[in-house]
Amino acid sequence: MPFVDPIRNFYGRFERPISSLSLISGFIFDIITLKRVDTLWENIWILGHLFIIGIFIILIHSKDNEEGDEANPSKAHFWYVNILQFFFGGILSTYLVFYFRSADLFSTWPFILILLLAFIANESLKRHFIRLSFQISLFFLSIYSFMIFLVPIVLHRIGDWVFVLSGILSLIIIWFFLRILFKFIKENKKNRKAVTLLISGIFILVNFLYFTNMIPPMPLSLKDAGVYYNITKNIEGNYELMYENTGWKKYLDLYPDFNKVAGMPVYVFSAIFSPKNLNLNIIHEWQHYNEARKEWQTESVVNLPVVGGRDGGFRTYSMRSNISAGKWRVNIKTNTGKTIGHLRFNIVPAVVPPIFSVVIK
Repeated sequence: MPFVDPIRNFYGRFERPISSLSLISGFIFDIITLKRVDTLWENIWILGHLFIIGIFIILIHSKDNEEGDEANPSKAHFWYVNILQFFFGGILSTYLVFYFRSADLFSTWPFILILLLAFIANESLKRHFIRLSFQISLFFLSIYSFMIFLVPIVLHRIGDWVFVLSGILSLIIIWFFLRILFKFIKENKKNRKAVTLLISGIFILVNFLYFTNMIPPMPLSLKDAGVYYNITKNIEGNYELMYENTGWKKYLDLYPDFNKVAGMPVYVFSAIFSPKNLNLNIIHEWQHYNEARKEWQTESVVNLPVVGGRDGGFRTYSMRSNISAGKWRVNIKTNTGKTIGHLRFNIVPAVVPPIFSVVIK
C-alpha cells in the first residue's frame, strides 16, 4: 500500500517523542478511566495487556534477528519491540494509578518507587527490550503486582497468607510461561540463570517490602480522611462534618493546626474503599508525639468495621475527648497492622471557637 511506507518512516524518524507522548497520554487515560480494582473491565484490561506482552516476548525471541533490526522500521522486529514497550507502559501505568491511590506515600514509597522506575525504564532503556532477562523481569513484576490485588478480591480476604499465595501463584504463572517460551527459542543456560536470579531477586524484594509494611494493603484504599469538630449522621444517611476552613495553606503543612477549645472533642473521619464482599475491621490508632522523649506514644486504639462495595469508601469515624496540645497522628490500619494511611494534625489550644463550616459526605 502506497501510504504505509510514509507512515512507517515518519514513525521511525520521530519514534522517541511519539512514544513519550503515547506513554503520558496512556497514563492520563488510566487516571481518568480506571476507578476500582474489583471491576470486570479493569481486570480484563490488565489480563489483556499481560497476554499481549507474553505473545510479543515470544515473537521477539522466536527467530534470529540481525543487529540493528530493533531500530529499522522496515523490519517486523522493530514493531514487535515497540508494541511490547507500549503495552508494558500501559500495564505499569495502571499499577501506578492503583497503588498510588491505595498507598500512604510516607510509609510505602519504596514499592511505589520500584513501579515508577520500571515505568521510566520501559521508556528510556529501549535497547534492553531485545534482552530476554530484562523483559522477563518486567513481566514477572507485572504479574506479581496483579496477583497482589487480584487474589484478595477473589478470596474476599486479606492477610499474610493471602499475600504469600499471591506470590506462589505468580511464580507458577511465570514458570508455565517460561516453559512455553523455551519451546519457541533456543534454550541458553546463561539466559536461564539470569532469568532465575532476577525472578528470585524480585520475589525476595517484594516480600521484604510487604513484611516491612512498605507495600499498601491492596486492594484497600483510603478514599477520604480528615479531622473535624463534630460529626453527625443526617436522615439521608450521609455524614455532616463540621470543620474550620483555613484555606489552601493547610495542604502545605505536614501538621496543620487544629484550634481546639477546652471541652470540645476531636473527631477523625475516614472512608475506606474495600471490594464487594471483602468486609473487615480497621483500627484508628491515636498517637501523641512526646517532645521530651522524642517518640510517638499510642494513646488509644479504636476498632471500626468496614463493609466492602461502596464506591466512595465505607465511612466511619472515631472520637477523642480531653486531647492534649501538640502533634498528633492517627494511623489508619488493618487489624493485622498494615498501614492504609495516616492523618496528621497539631492541636492548638483556643479560647474562642473558630468559625465553623459544614460539609456533607
